[in-house]
Amino acid sequence: MAARRSENPHAIFIPFPLQGHLIPSVLLATKLASKGFTITFVNTESIHHSIAKSLATPDDDIFTKARKAGLDIRYTTVSDGLPVGFDRSLNHDQFMECLLHVSSAHVDELVGNLIKHDPSISCLITDSFHVWPLMISEKYKLVNISFWTEPALILNLYYHLDLLKKNGHYDPLDKCDDIIDYIPGVKSIKPKDTMSYIQATDTDTVSHRIIHKALFGGTKSADFVVCNTIQELEPHTLLSLNQTQPFYAIGPIFPNEFTQELVSTSLWSQQDCSSWLDNKPIKSVLYVSFGSYAHTTKHVLSEIACGLLESGISFVWALRPDIVSSNDTALPLGFEEQVKDQGLIVPWCNQKAVLSHPSIGGFLTHCGWNSVLESIWCEVPMICFPLLTDQFTNRKLVVDDWKIGINLCEGDLVKREEVTNKFKDLMNGEKSQEMRIEIKKTKRTLENALAKGGSSQRNFDQFVDEVKVKIDQMK
Repeated sequence: MAARRSENPHAIFIPFPLQGHLIPSVLLATKLASKGFTITFVNTESIHHSIAKSLATPDDDIFTKARKAGLDIRYTTVSDGLPVGFDRSLNHDQFMECLLHVSSAHVDELVGNLIKHDPSISCLITDSFHVWPLMISEKYKLVNISFWTEPALILNLYYHLDLLKKNGHYDPLDKCDDIIDYIPGVKSIKPKDTMSYIQATDTDTVSHRIIHKALFGGTKSADFVVCNTIQELEPHTLLSLNQTQPFYAIGPIFPNEFTQELVSTSLWSQQDCSSWLDNKPIKSVLYVSFGSYAHTTKHVLSEIACGLLESGISFVWALRPDIVSSNDTALPLGFEEQVKDQGLIVPWCNQKAVLSHPSIGGFLTHCGWNSVLESIWCEVPMICFPLLTDQFTNRKLVVDDWKIGINLCEGDLVKREEVTNKFKDLMNGEKSQEMRIEIKKTKRTLENALAKGGSSQRNFDQFVDEVKVKIDQMK
């Protein structure tokens, strides 16, 4: 086995094929490469095709610029089992079934070929939601590193599905109003603040099967877990997780220059909003985006649109063409004409560039974890409207724990009158200044964690050192 090792670790890195998972994976890959790792990064053919299509000058290798900066990152693609042109967003279950049953064979073949041509490969870094890493890492005798892209709280809740089930909080959810206060590392949480998969009445979906197989058949057996979170924001949860396996909080994983990235991860062409924003007063504009994957209804979008119109607040709205369906008009008839002097509606944009613009004063968000971290970094308070999976739990952290956001609606229905009032509250209301003070404090926590000697920097360095030790042990 000694012939398979080299002085600098060589890792195959395979992200989960959704943009919200791809973004931190690319950033972690470049961060590891800057520490001397050789990285072979593997995108699905579909993800690669979407990125290439979004670029003005398509590139067969998205890491070309990173290599010019001196990073040893190689790049290749693998099939996920579906044709490149298949609409994965609108055929979610079919897509997930392929990731569950078909993709492992393609990955197995790829990893085998990579190792055959380069025996220095010693590590496998994969998103925690993949179902095959344990099998692949054992077969090829690779150090198994799992990358958790969401808050540690969420992984901890998933790890204790047995306790949730025993207490009537999962499969089935019988006790909807009882506080959950028996999970190690979690002081308390309401059932409505757990992930959508825990709240579901049908727990035999393909997504549930992926979660069970990935986490209990894989991530729990990983040699190391790295997490895009911050020690000081989740201390009790991280302490609990560290008692079960080596777990490292290394977030937020951002590039050195927040808005300057070496690698494109956008699946759509990005419209530049800077010239429009340049003409707006400081902190006067509300940014609206529901992320890269989740869907909502025409009714919800209509109520939000009417709320925006009635509030009179300037806004930038990144509205994906497929947020309702591929061929359905999402906004009320005539809305864009009505708000042409008030708002800018674009199919997609560079979110970091928008959030970091001085004119942005608030963010209506679905509470995806990347969006939450980016909003904190830019000191932009949030209006929270979670749509699925981890977003409900992220909302709890933002609104209830850290006090840096408010809810879009307090009940189950989105009503334009409430939407209007919440927009005004966030931008100019009594709570606005309080949230801006709190989010400055939270931003400082992130900065301190990333600074020299900070918790994330120490954890990252320790992780790298221990991976090297593990590699030597496997020789």
